Amino acid sequence: MSTDKIRTRYAPSPTGRMHVGNLRSALYEFLIAKHAGGDFMLRIEDTDQERLVEGAVDIIYRTMEKTGLIHDEGPDKDGGVGPYVQSERMKTGIYMEYAKKLVEKGEAYYCFCDKERLATLKSEVVEGKEISVYDKHCLSLSKEEIEANLAAGKPFVIRQNIPNEGTTTFRDELYGDITVENAELDDMILIKSDGYPTYNFANVVDDHTMNITHVVRGNEYLSSSPKYQRLYDAFGWKSPTYIHLPLITDENHKKLSKRSGHSSFEDLIEQGFLTEAIVNYIALLGWSPEDNREIFTLDELIRDFDYTRISKSPAVFDIVKLRWMNGEYMKAMDADKFYEMAEPFIKEVITKDMDLKKVANMVKTRIEVFPDIKEHIDFLETLPEYDTEMYVHKKMKTNKETSLAVLEDILPRLEAQEDYSNDALYAMLSEYVAEKEVKNGYVMWPIRTAVSGKQTTPGGATELMELLGKDETIARIRKGIELLKAEV
Repeated sequence: MSTDKIRTRYAPSPTGRMHVGNLRSALYEFLIAKHAGGDFMLRIEDTDQERLVEGAVDIIYRTMEKTGLIHDEGPDKDGGVGPYVQSERMKTGIYMEYAKKLVEKGEAYYCFCDKERLATLKSEVVEGKEISVYDKHCLSLSKEEIEANLAAGKPFVIRQNIPNEGTTTFRDELYGDITVENAELDDMILIKSDGYPTYNFANVVDDHTMNITHVVRGNEYLSSSPKYQRLYDAFGWKSPTYIHLPLITDENHKKLSKRSGHSSFEDLIEQGFLTEAIVNYIALLGWSPEDNREIFTLDELIRDFDYTRISKSPAVFDIVKLRWMNGEYMKAMDADKFYEMAEPFIKEVITKDMDLKKVANMVKTRIEVFPDIKEHIDFLETLPEYDTEMYVHKKMKTNKETSLAVLEDILPRLEAQEDYSNDALYAMLSEYVAEKEVKNGYVMWPIRTAVSGKQTTPGGATELMELLGKDETIARIRKGIELLKAEV
């Protein structure tokens, strides 16, 4: 079955939380397909049984649903080319069937070498790793020897037969044509001794039989691509369009690792980031639009995504930039939705009877992630100990003496005030300011300092007093007077 329609696939291994790099691959594969009106498939690659983590498949489904990367085909949506789980595909015999076809063509061979013999092989350093290079010992076995070994139940693997001479060339959409010497390529294992296919072999067979047109993956797979290409050539199949994505690094230009604390989607959600902001930010890790804009909805990304604008340079995961972007999403969020999400964080701090919706509205434009809420509102629960130097403000032309005078002067008025709404308090204080012929800040700064004990607050003096209520406001003003009197 051939198709002119673009078909991409996200093929994760269920080994734990979804790494930021994997999410970016899924996102780019989704965008490439959807931009062209194509199909996006989910395939579960579970051939490496030792690395499987219980519950990881659920994490994959949950993450993709939450991020809006809805697949057209997958284990739960049969599009006619399933099964979509490799372990289930293996039961159909598909991988062994195709491996034997390569054996028949001389493009692969049975290898019966035991661990002891393999341990004697020379090693080479490839990309900083020491690997054992197979010496094609079993390639010279006769048909009779092979059949005798198989009949005796001797353990075997099936290896790819790569010539020692010549070169292999493949094309990547970003890197162009890449040619390697065949002598640099090892005869990789296609079928392991347990009968399972290796990741590389299953990948090629599945992509071809599922009509995948575009393969999107990290550029760490560039070095494996010649082996993939040789498999396509050996089968006589048309190879897919390759798009190898740049590495994602941390701020120190090291590969983004779990130790960073924000290497997975779940890490970021737990740290208070919004899904939409995460998806938006990850889209820009290696890709940029023509107009250099930064805020995109998923639909806008589908509309504008052009994979030829993906960079080859490593992308730096800048948590500060992500925090900024998340803050922009919070500012634009519907007030009710914001309160719904912020409420648990507010209630962690505030136990007093207080208008929590007003608290939420107050912090909405000042935080970047939900956990930031605590440091912005903790003073509403308990007045912190503070340094009276905060009463000194050159711009407001206040000092400890002037502040003490203002607080002592305003206290009786606050005690007499019945209406503690923001508007009523502001009107009363504005009247006082006009009466004293001073600037607003000359009065508001000492009051705000006294009621908050903070250098900066999410709201002004009267907003804070409204939240605190009359009794608490007066108690805090008296405390400010007491502290200032001890020093003036």
